[in-house]
Amino acid sequence: MVGADFGIVIGIVICVLFSGYFSASETAFTTLNRIRMKTAAESGDSRAALTLAVSEDYDKMLSTILIGNNIVNIASASLSTILFTRMLGEAGVSLSTAVMTVVVLIFGEISPKSLAKEHPEAFARFSAPFLKLLMTILTPINFIFSQWKKLLSMVFKKKSDNRMTQEELKTIVDEAQNEGGIDEEKGELIRSAIEFDDLTADDILTPRVDIVGIDEECPFQEISDVFLNNTYSRLPVYSDSIDNIIGMVHEKDYFSAQKNGVTDIKQVMKKVLYISRTVKISDLLRTLQKSKSHMAIVVDEFGGTEGLVTMEDIIEELVGDIWDEHDVVIDYFKQVDDRTYLVNCSADLHDLFEEFDLGDSDDYESSSVGGWAMELLGKIPAVGDTFDFEGWHITVTKATTHHATQLTMVSPEETTEDE
Repeated sequence: MVGADFGIVIGIVICVLFSGYFSASETAFTTLNRIRMKTAAESGDSRAALTLAVSEDYDKMLSTILIGNNIVNIASASLSTILFTRMLGEAGVSLSTAVMTVVVLIFGEISPKSLAKEHPEAFARFSAPFLKLLMTILTPINFIFSQWKKLLSMVFKKKSDNRMTQEELKTIVDEAQNEGGIDEEKGELIRSAIEFDDLTADDILTPRVDIVGIDEECPFQEISDVFLNNTYSRLPVYSDSIDNIIGMVHEKDYFSAQKNGVTDIKQVMKKVLYISRTVKISDLLRTLQKSKSHMAIVVDEFGGTEGLVTMEDIIEELVGDIWDEHDVVIDYFKQVDDRTYLVNCSADLHDLFEEFDLGDSDDYESSSVGGWAMELLGKIPAVGDTFDFEGWHITVTKATTHHATQLTMVSPEETTEDE
Protein backbone atom coordinates (compact mmCIF):
# COMPACT_ATOMS: atom_id res chain seq x y z
CA MET A 1 0.00 0.00 0.00
CA VAL A 2 2.89 2.36 0.75
CA GLY A 3 4.27 1.94 -2.75
CA ALA A 4 0.84 2.58 -4.26
CA ASP A 5 0.36 5.71 -2.12
CA PHE A 6 3.79 6.98 -3.20
CA GLY A 7 2.80 6.47 -6.83
CA ILE A 8 -0.39 8.47 -6.26
CA VAL A 9 1.61 11.32 -4.70
CA ILE A 10 3.95 11.34 -7.72
CA GLY A 11 0.90 11.44 -9.99
CA ILE A 12 -0.56 14.39 -8.07
CA VAL A 13 2.75 16.28 -8.28
CA ILE A 14 2.94 15.68 -12.07
CA CYS A 15 -0.65 16.84 -12.52
CA VAL A 16 -0.03 20.03 -10.50
CA LEU A 17 3.14 20.73 -12.54
CA PHE A 18 1.18 20.35 -15.77
CA SER A 19 -1.57 22.57 -14.34
CA GLY A 20 1.06 25.23 -13.71
CA TYR A 21 2.43 24.73 -17.22
CA PHE A 22 -0.96 25.22 -18.86
CA SER A 23 -1.84 28.21 -16.67
CA ALA A 24 1.49 29.89 -17.36
CA SER A 25 1.18 29.16 -21.08
CA GLU A 26 -2.23 30.82 -21.22
CA THR A 27 -0.91 33.95 -19.53
CA ALA A 28 2.30 34.04 -21.58
CA PHE A 29 0.57 33.74 -24.96
CA THR A 30 -2.08 36.27 -23.94
CA THR A 31 0.39 38.94 -22.82
CA LEU A 32 3.43 38.40 -25.06
CA ASN A 33 4.55 41.19 -27.37
CA ARG A 34 3.67 39.88 -30.84
CA ILE A 35 5.47 42.71 -32.60
CA ARG A 36 8.70 41.85 -30.77
CA MET A 37 8.19 38.16 -31.52
CA LYS A 38 7.49 38.90 -35.19
CA THR A 39 10.68 40.96 -35.42
CA ALA A 40 12.69 38.10 -33.93
CA ALA A 41 11.06 35.60 -36.32
CA GLU A 42 11.88 37.79 -39.32
CA SER A 43 15.49 37.88 -38.12
CA GLY A 44 15.72 34.08 -38.49
CA ASP A 45 14.81 32.94 -34.96
CA SER A 46 13.06 29.58 -35.53
CA ARG A 47 11.75 29.30 -31.96
CA ALA A 48 10.24 32.78 -32.24
CA ALA A 49 8.63 31.78 -35.55
CA LEU A 50 7.10 28.69 -33.92
CA THR A 51 5.87 30.75 -30.95
CA LEU A 52 4.32 33.28 -33.31
CA ALA A 53 2.60 30.54 -35.32
CA VAL A 54 1.10 29.06 -32.15
CA SER A 55 -0.11 32.44 -30.90
CA GLU A 56 -1.72 33.31 -34.24
CA ASP A 57 -3.85 30.15 -34.08
CA TYR A 58 -5.25 31.55 -30.83
CA ASP A 59 -8.60 29.73 -30.66
CA LYS A 60 -7.02 26.30 -31.19
CA MET A 61 -4.24 27.10 -28.73
CA LEU A 62 -6.68 28.28 -26.05
CA SER A 63 -8.88 25.20 -26.48
CA THR A 64 -5.83 22.95 -26.12
CA ILE A 65 -4.71 24.74 -22.95
CA LEU A 66 -8.17 24.60 -21.39
CA ILE A 67 -8.63 20.93 -22.25
CA GLY A 68 -5.21 20.01 -20.87
CA ASN A 69 -5.67 22.14 -17.74
CA ASN A 70 -9.07 20.62 -16.94
CA ILE A 71 -7.79 17.09 -17.47
CA VAL A 72 -4.83 17.47 -15.10
CA ASN A 73 -6.87 19.37 -12.48
CA ILE A 74 -9.60 16.72 -12.46
CA ALA A 75 -6.98 13.97 -12.40
CA SER A 76 -5.13 15.57 -9.46
CA ALA A 77 -8.40 15.99 -7.55
CA SER A 78 -9.34 12.35 -8.19
CA LEU A 79 -5.93 11.01 -7.14
CA SER A 80 -5.97 13.20 -4.03
CA THR A 81 -9.41 11.91 -3.06
CA ILE A 82 -8.22 8.32 -3.43
CA LEU A 83 -5.14 9.02 -1.31
CA PHE A 84 -6.96 10.83 1.51
CA THR A 85 -9.85 8.32 1.72
CA ARG A 86 -7.32 5.49 2.06
CA MET A 87 -5.71 7.37 4.92
CA LEU A 88 -8.75 8.93 6.67
CA GLY A 89 -11.81 7.22 5.33
CA GLU A 90 -14.86 9.30 4.46
CA ALA A 91 -13.44 12.34 6.28
CA GLY A 92 -10.64 12.37 3.73
CA VAL A 93 -12.96 13.60 0.95
CA SER A 94 -13.47 17.04 2.52
CA LEU A 95 -9.84 17.34 3.52
CA SER A 96 -8.74 16.33 0.02
CA THR A 97 -10.91 19.06 -1.51
CA ALA A 98 -9.51 21.72 0.83
CA VAL A 99 -5.87 20.71 0.37
CA MET A 100 -6.02 20.37 -3.42
CA THR A 101 -7.86 23.70 -3.76
CA VAL A 102 -5.01 25.46 -1.94
CA VAL A 103 -2.30 23.49 -3.80
CA VAL A 104 -3.80 24.07 -7.25
CA LEU A 105 -4.43 27.76 -6.56
CA ILE A 106 -0.87 28.38 -5.36
CA PHE A 107 1.18 26.05 -7.56
CA GLY A 108 -1.16 25.51 -10.49
CA GLU A 109 -2.63 28.99 -11.01
CA ILE A 110 -1.37 32.03 -9.10
CA SER A 111 2.40 31.38 -9.00
CA PRO A 112 2.87 30.20 -12.62
CA LYS A 113 0.65 32.96 -13.99
CA SER A 114 2.53 35.61 -12.02
CA LEU A 115 5.88 34.32 -13.28
CA ALA A 116 4.64 34.06 -16.87
CA LYS A 117 3.29 37.61 -16.76
CA GLU A 118 6.75 38.89 -15.77
CA HIS A 119 8.50 37.03 -18.61
CA PRO A 120 5.82 36.22 -21.25
CA GLU A 121 8.12 35.96 -24.29
CA ALA A 122 10.62 33.69 -22.54
CA PHE A 123 7.97 31.29 -21.24
CA ALA A 124 6.06 31.30 -24.53
CA ARG A 125 9.27 30.23 -26.32
CA PHE A 126 9.74 27.43 -23.77
CA SER A 127 6.12 26.32 -23.97
CA ALA A 128 5.61 26.49 -27.74
CA PRO A 129 7.05 23.10 -28.91
CA PHE A 130 5.08 20.92 -26.47
CA LEU A 131 1.97 23.04 -26.90
CA LYS A 132 2.23 22.69 -30.68
CA LEU A 133 2.42 18.90 -30.25
CA LEU A 134 -0.67 18.89 -28.03
CA MET A 135 -2.55 21.06 -30.53
CA THR A 136 -1.82 18.46 -33.21
CA ILE A 137 -2.86 15.53 -30.99
CA LEU A 138 -6.08 17.23 -29.88
CA THR A 139 -7.04 18.35 -33.39
CA PRO A 140 -10.27 16.25 -33.50
CA ILE A 141 -11.47 17.63 -30.15
CA ASN A 142 -10.48 21.17 -31.14
CA PHE A 143 -12.46 20.75 -34.37
CA ILE A 144 -15.58 19.91 -32.37
CA PHE A 145 -15.09 22.97 -30.18
CA SER A 146 -14.50 25.19 -33.22
CA GLN A 147 -17.83 24.06 -34.68
CA TRP A 148 -19.50 24.77 -31.36
CA LYS A 149 -17.98 28.25 -31.40
CA LYS A 150 -19.34 28.86 -34.92
CA LEU A 151 -22.79 27.80 -33.73
CA LEU A 152 -22.60 30.21 -30.80
CA SER A 153 -21.45 32.99 -33.15
CA MET A 154 -24.51 32.38 -35.33
CA VAL A 155 -26.83 32.47 -32.34
CA PHE A 156 -25.24 35.49 -30.67
CA LYS A 157 -24.38 37.67 -33.64
CA LYS A 158 -22.28 40.70 -32.78
CA LYS A 159 -20.59 43.16 -35.03
CA SER A 160 -17.07 43.83 -33.86
CA ASP A 161 -14.52 46.33 -35.09
CA ASN A 162 -11.03 45.11 -34.30
CA ARG A 163 -9.30 47.99 -36.03
CA MET A 164 -6.88 49.84 -33.81
CA THR A 165 -7.76 53.49 -33.26
CA GLN A 166 -5.34 56.40 -33.15
CA GLU A 167 -5.95 56.81 -29.43
CA GLU A 168 -5.00 53.16 -28.86
CA LEU A 169 -1.83 53.66 -30.90
CA LYS A 170 -0.94 56.71 -28.81
CA THR A 171 -1.51 54.68 -25.65
CA ILE A 172 0.88 52.00 -26.93
CA VAL A 173 3.49 54.70 -27.62
CA ASP A 174 2.98 56.17 -24.14
CA GLU A 175 3.42 52.74 -22.54
CA ALA A 176 6.55 52.03 -24.58
CA GLN A 177 7.94 55.40 -23.51
CA ASN A 178 7.09 54.84 -19.84
CA GLU A 179 8.71 51.40 -19.91
CA GLY A 180 11.90 52.83 -21.43
CA GLY A 181 11.52 51.14 -24.82
CA ILE A 182 11.71 54.50 -26.60
CA ASP A 183 12.84 57.91 -25.42
CA GLU A 184 10.70 61.05 -25.22
CA GLU A 185 11.97 62.44 -28.52
CA LYS A 186 11.11 59.28 -30.45
CA GLY A 187 7.74 59.07 -28.71
CA GLU A 188 6.89 62.61 -29.74
CA LEU A 189 7.94 61.88 -33.32
CA ILE A 190 5.68 58.80 -33.47
CA ARG A 191 2.75 60.73 -31.98
CA SER A 192 3.27 63.48 -34.56
CA ALA A 193 3.23 60.90 -37.34
CA ILE A 194 -0.01 59.38 -35.99
CA GLU A 195 -1.71 62.79 -35.87
CA PHE A 196 -0.20 63.94 -39.17
CA ASP A 197 -3.05 62.78 -41.39
CA ASP A 198 -5.64 64.62 -39.29
CA LEU A 199 -4.13 68.06 -39.90
CA THR A 200 -5.32 70.37 -42.67
CA ALA A 201 -3.74 73.36 -44.34
CA ASP A 202 -5.79 75.62 -42.06
CA ASP A 203 -3.91 74.21 -39.04
CA ILE A 204 -0.43 75.21 -40.21
CA LEU A 205 -0.83 78.11 -42.65
CA THR A 206 0.90 81.45 -42.27
CA PRO A 207 -2.04 83.89 -42.06
CA ARG A 208 -2.60 86.55 -44.70
CA VAL A 209 -1.58 89.42 -42.39
CA ASP A 210 1.85 87.85 -41.85
CA ILE A 211 2.62 87.19 -45.51
CA VAL A 212 5.56 89.13 -46.94
CA GLY A 213 5.07 89.53 -50.69
CA ILE A 214 6.25 91.51 -53.71
CA ASP A 215 4.08 93.69 -55.90
CA GLU A 216 4.62 92.84 -59.57
CA GLU A 217 5.03 96.58 -60.21
CA CYS A 218 7.88 96.84 -57.69
CA PRO A 219 11.12 98.00 -59.38
CA PHE A 220 13.28 94.97 -59.98
CA GLN A 221 16.31 96.37 -58.12
CA GLU A 222 14.25 97.15 -55.01
CA ILE A 223 13.20 93.53 -54.59
CA SER A 224 16.66 92.80 -53.18
CA ASP A 225 15.78 94.95 -50.15
CA VAL A 226 12.72 92.77 -49.47
CA PHE A 227 14.86 89.61 -49.47
CA LEU A 228 17.62 91.22 -47.39
CA ASN A 229 15.19 92.58 -44.78
CA ASN A 230 13.46 89.22 -44.32
CA THR A 231 14.59 85.67 -43.75
CA TYR A 232 12.52 84.02 -46.48
CA SER A 233 14.10 82.28 -49.46
CA ARG A 234 10.85 82.44 -51.44
CA LEU A 235 8.42 85.34 -51.72
CA PRO A 236 4.96 85.39 -53.33
CA VAL A 237 4.32 87.92 -56.09
CA TYR A 238 0.94 89.65 -56.19
CA SER A 239 -0.91 91.94 -58.55
CA ASP A 240 -2.64 94.99 -56.99
CA SER A 241 -3.17 93.29 -53.60
CA ILE A 242 -2.09 90.25 -51.59
CA ASP A 243 -5.49 88.72 -52.44
CA ASN A 244 -4.30 88.22 -56.01
CA ILE A 245 -1.06 86.22 -55.78
CA ILE A 246 0.14 85.38 -59.28
CA GLY A 247 3.42 83.61 -58.65
CA MET A 248 6.54 83.14 -56.52
CA VAL A 249 10.17 84.26 -56.75
CA HIS A 250 13.08 82.30 -55.32
CA GLU A 251 15.93 84.30 -53.78
CA LYS A 252 18.57 82.37 -55.71
CA ASP A 253 16.79 82.90 -59.03
CA TYR A 254 16.33 86.60 -58.34
CA PHE A 255 19.97 87.42 -57.50
CA SER A 256 21.19 85.26 -60.37
CA ALA A 257 18.89 87.12 -62.77
CA GLN A 258 19.93 90.48 -61.30
CA LYS A 259 23.58 89.61 -61.90
CA ASN A 260 22.77 88.78 -65.53
CA GLY A 261 21.01 92.09 -66.11
CA VAL A 262 17.38 90.87 -66.02
CA THR A 263 14.93 93.65 -65.08
CA ASP A 264 11.54 91.95 -65.49
CA ILE A 265 10.24 90.02 -62.47
CA LYS A 266 8.08 87.85 -64.73
CA GLN A 267 11.23 86.27 -66.17
CA VAL A 268 12.15 84.77 -62.78
CA MET A 269 8.63 84.25 -61.43
CA LYS A 270 7.37 80.69 -61.03
CA LYS A 271 3.88 79.30 -60.65
CA VAL A 272 2.38 78.51 -57.26
CA LEU A 273 -0.23 76.01 -56.19
CA TYR A 274 -3.64 77.18 -54.97
CA ILE A 275 -5.39 75.06 -52.37
CA SER A 276 -8.35 75.23 -50.00
CA ARG A 277 -7.97 75.39 -46.25
CA THR A 278 -9.46 71.90 -45.83
CA VAL A 279 -6.76 70.04 -47.78
CA LYS A 280 -5.04 67.36 -45.68
CA ILE A 281 -1.37 68.22 -45.26
CA SER A 282 -0.46 64.60 -46.01
CA ASP A 283 -2.09 65.01 -49.44
CA LEU A 284 -0.55 68.45 -49.85
CA LEU A 285 2.92 67.07 -49.15
CA ARG A 286 2.56 64.54 -51.96
CA THR A 287 1.21 67.26 -54.29
CA LEU A 288 4.14 69.56 -53.55
CA GLN A 289 6.59 66.71 -54.11
CA LYS A 290 4.97 65.80 -57.39
CA SER A 291 4.93 69.38 -58.67
CA LYS A 292 8.47 70.05 -57.32
CA SER A 293 7.14 73.08 -55.50
CA HIS A 294 7.76 74.32 -51.97
CA MET A 295 4.88 76.74 -51.52
CA ALA A 296 1.08 76.67 -51.80
CA ILE A 297 -1.35 79.58 -51.46
CA VAL A 298 -4.45 78.92 -49.35
CA VAL A 299 -7.50 80.67 -50.80
CA ASP A 300 -10.81 81.29 -49.05
CA GLU A 301 -14.33 80.69 -50.39
CA PHE A 302 -14.30 84.04 -52.19
CA GLY A 303 -10.99 83.41 -53.96
CA GLY A 304 -9.01 85.76 -51.73
CA THR A 305 -5.75 84.85 -50.03
CA GLU A 306 -6.19 83.28 -46.61
CA GLY A 307 -2.57 82.33 -46.07
CA LEU A 308 0.28 80.23 -47.40
CA VAL A 309 1.83 76.87 -46.57
CA THR A 310 5.39 75.79 -47.29
CA MET A 311 7.04 72.40 -47.42
CA GLU A 312 8.95 73.36 -44.28
CA ASP A 313 5.68 74.04 -42.42
CA ILE A 314 4.50 70.51 -43.21
CA ILE A 315 7.76 68.82 -42.23
CA GLU A 316 7.86 70.78 -38.96
CA GLU A 317 4.59 69.11 -37.96
CA LEU A 318 6.53 65.84 -37.91
CA VAL A 319 9.93 66.78 -36.55
CA GLY A 320 9.27 70.06 -34.74
CA ASP A 321 10.52 73.55 -35.49
CA ILE A 322 13.40 73.76 -37.95
CA TRP A 323 15.69 76.74 -37.44
CA ASP A 324 18.56 77.75 -39.69
CA GLU A 325 21.31 80.29 -39.10
CA HIS A 326 19.19 83.10 -40.59
CA ASP A 327 15.99 82.44 -38.68
CA VAL A 328 14.95 84.54 -35.72
CA VAL A 329 14.15 82.01 -32.99
CA ILE A 330 10.78 82.81 -31.44
CA ASP A 331 10.21 82.01 -27.79
CA TYR A 332 6.44 81.56 -27.76
CA PHE A 333 6.19 80.97 -23.99
CA LYS A 334 8.60 83.02 -21.88
CA GLN A 335 8.60 82.70 -18.12
CA VAL A 336 9.02 86.01 -16.26
CA ASP A 337 8.76 84.74 -12.69
CA ASP A 338 7.23 81.87 -10.74
CA ARG A 339 3.68 82.79 -11.75
CA THR A 340 3.97 85.05 -14.81
CA TYR A 341 4.45 84.11 -18.46
CA LEU A 342 4.61 86.10 -21.70
CA VAL A 343 2.82 84.38 -24.58
CA ASN A 344 3.32 85.20 -28.26
CA CYS A 345 -0.12 85.38 -29.88
CA SER A 346 1.10 83.65 -33.04
CA ALA A 347 1.66 80.47 -31.02
CA ASP A 348 -0.47 77.44 -31.82
CA LEU A 349 -3.46 77.17 -29.47
CA HIS A 350 -2.92 73.45 -28.99
CA ASP A 351 0.65 74.13 -27.85
CA LEU A 352 -0.62 76.71 -25.33
CA PHE A 353 -3.17 74.31 -23.84
CA GLU A 354 -0.56 71.56 -23.67
CA GLU A 355 2.12 73.84 -22.17
CA PHE A 356 -0.13 75.06 -19.34
CA ASP A 357 -2.42 72.01 -19.04
CA LEU A 358 -5.59 73.98 -19.85
CA GLY A 359 -7.76 71.16 -21.20
CA ASP A 360 -8.88 70.52 -24.77
CA SER A 361 -8.18 73.20 -27.39
CA ASP A 362 -10.58 71.50 -29.82
CA ASP A 363 -13.46 73.18 -27.99
CA TYR A 364 -12.51 76.44 -29.72
CA GLU A 365 -12.65 77.40 -33.39
CA SER A 366 -9.38 79.36 -33.32
CA SER A 367 -6.05 77.71 -34.09
CA SER A 368 -3.82 80.52 -32.76
CA VAL A 369 -3.53 82.12 -29.33
CA GLY A 370 -4.46 85.53 -30.79
CA GLY A 371 -7.62 84.15 -32.35
CA TRP A 372 -8.50 82.40 -29.09
CA ALA A 373 -8.15 85.68 -27.15
CA MET A 374 -10.41 87.40 -29.68
CA GLU A 375 -12.92 84.55 -29.38
CA LEU A 376 -13.09 84.81 -25.59
CA LEU A 377 -13.16 88.60 -25.48
CA GLY A 378 -15.78 88.79 -28.22
CA LYS A 379 -13.97 91.68 -29.93
CA ILE A 380 -10.63 92.70 -31.40
CA PRO A 381 -8.26 92.65 -28.41
CA ALA A 382 -6.73 95.92 -27.25
CA VAL A 383 -3.89 96.55 -24.83
CA GLY A 384 -5.23 96.30 -21.29
CA ASP A 385 -8.08 93.89 -22.03
CA THR A 386 -8.24 91.09 -19.47
CA PHE A 387 -10.04 87.79 -19.00
CA ASP A 388 -9.78 84.76 -16.73
CA PHE A 389 -9.46 81.17 -17.90
CA GLU A 390 -9.08 78.03 -15.76
CA GLY A 391 -7.89 80.18 -12.86
CA TRP A 392 -5.31 82.04 -14.98
CA HIS A 393 -5.55 85.85 -15.20
CA ILE A 394 -4.75 86.89 -18.77
CA THR A 395 -3.96 90.42 -19.96
CA VAL A 396 -3.39 91.71 -23.49
CA THR A 397 -0.03 93.53 -23.21
CA LYS A 398 0.74 94.12 -26.90
CA ALA A 399 -1.62 94.55 -29.84
CA THR A 400 -2.05 96.18 -33.23
CA THR A 401 -5.25 97.73 -34.53
CA HIS A 402 -6.21 94.33 -35.95
CA HIS A 403 -5.11 91.69 -33.44
CA ALA A 404 -3.29 90.93 -30.19
CA THR A 405 0.43 90.13 -30.41
CA GLN A 406 1.29 89.30 -26.80
CA LEU A 407 -0.53 88.08 -23.69
CA THR A 408 0.63 88.06 -20.09
CA MET A 409 -0.61 85.04 -18.17
CA VAL A 410 -0.55 84.89 -14.38
CA SER A 411 -1.07 81.47 -12.84
CA PRO A 412 -3.57 80.87 -10.00
CA GLU A 413 -2.22 81.54 -6.53
CA GLU A 414 -1.23 78.37 -4.70
CA THR A 415 -3.46 77.76 -1.72
CA THR A 416 -1.88 76.62 1.50
CA GLU A 417 -3.56 74.71 4.28
CA ASP A 418 -4.03 76.53 7.56
CA GLU A 419 -1.66 75.28 10.20
